[in-house]
Amino acid sequence: MKPSQATTIVNARVFDGARLRDWTSVRFADGIVTDCATGSTAQDGDELIDAEGGAILPGLIDSHVHLVPGALSQALIFGVTTVLDMFSKPDVVAAAKQQAGTRSDVADVRSVGIGATAPGGHPSVMYAPFPTLTGPEQAEQFVADRVAEGSDYLKIFSGTAGRWPSLDLETITGLTAAAHSRGLVVVAHISSVAGVREVVSAGVDVVAHVPVDGELDKALAQRIAAAGIVVGPTLATIENVLGERGGAAVAGDPRLAEILGDAWARRLTSGAAGPRQGMPAYSRAQENVSRLVDAGVTLLAGTDAPNPGTVFGASLHRELELLVRCGITPTQALTAATAAPARVFNLADRGRIAPGQRADFVLVHGDPLTDITATRAIEQIWRAGVLCDRRASVASAAETEEVDAFYAQVAKAVAAVPERRSGFGPTETG
Repeated sequence: MKPSQATTIVNARVFDGARLRDWTSVRFADGIVTDCATGSTAQDGDELIDAEGGAILPGLIDSHVHLVPGALSQALIFGVTTVLDMFSKPDVVAAAKQQAGTRSDVADVRSVGIGATAPGGHPSVMYAPFPTLTGPEQAEQFVADRVAEGSDYLKIFSGTAGRWPSLDLETITGLTAAAHSRGLVVVAHISSVAGVREVVSAGVDVVAHVPVDGELDKALAQRIAAAGIVVGPTLATIENVLGERGGAAVAGDPRLAEILGDAWARRLTSGAAGPRQGMPAYSRAQENVSRLVDAGVTLLAGTDAPNPGTVFGASLHRELELLVRCGITPTQALTAATAAPARVFNLADRGRIAPGQRADFVLVHGDPLTDITATRAIEQIWRAGVLCDRRASVASAAETEEVDAFYAQVAKAVAAVPERRSGFGPTETG
């Protein structure tokens, strides 16, 4: 997987994951960055790449996906070199990690494996039976079992909103403590403002999704910031679930569409069907994220692909655009897809460009620090120092069948939302 020849990129603008540096050259060998400098870092025998003034970014990290066949290859061709899976069965996770560990043409992956929920709780409608728990006395064993299965983090589902059977606060708190005692980051799925309050009280590390059932008040946003809790809003999914045509916007951008395979392009345009009765407007999501921004909460870029109107890789570029619309700068948005998730999820070897880091890079034409959509003008991608072949990913018949079945389950879950008793929040795969 590792190239034997060192490579030096010259005439570049370098965003290191936090800021634009004065470097113009980056050298890497054996999958690791060896040097960054204002002048050329090239040595005799290096392969030279002229960036022609383009911007080098760390490989992008999608902080919220769900694994399906083809996910890792599709993510990589759009510059996403690492994905964080937020619910998949152990056999699926093991197969994805094996693939990522032996192939250079797919994104790397980490996973929570099976998330913690009550019997019949979300996302039971999406998956064949999986382990659940009913009380805090089961928390230690539940976490131990997930670690034994190879989970990298813990996911907890807060069902507060009255739509699904849910864990109580004592159990969520017990799970959080058990996970923290083992050094695991805790991600909490929420579907309401009340759910946010619950998981913040429990001491989780990451809140997945932004609530849209009500206003996220200033005091709660400040509590989140003060606690150091980060939020992954997953706006790319929420906009489609709430009837916006974000997927069509992705498919309509030639910088993305030219590399999408036909099957994935169809996924983007089949997500939204206009506003649905009982659903809030998408503006509610944007307003709530803006309140988090005003409070100084750290945001993570995640798509929740492959929910309706989203695909792996391409939709992360839409997420960046949507985050900027909420009031953060393009620089902050790029950090939300690079250094921030690497820090939060303890991925110490990536998310930044610096000597000793993995040589995960995206070279883009234009200036994404002033126009965030410039991330879509991808020239080249390196994953651990290996140049990516950016041809559209073509799914096999078996993969297409599996993905079709998965999308059918997602559609079933989304359709069930208005039938539930009260409130509204992201109803997706998790």
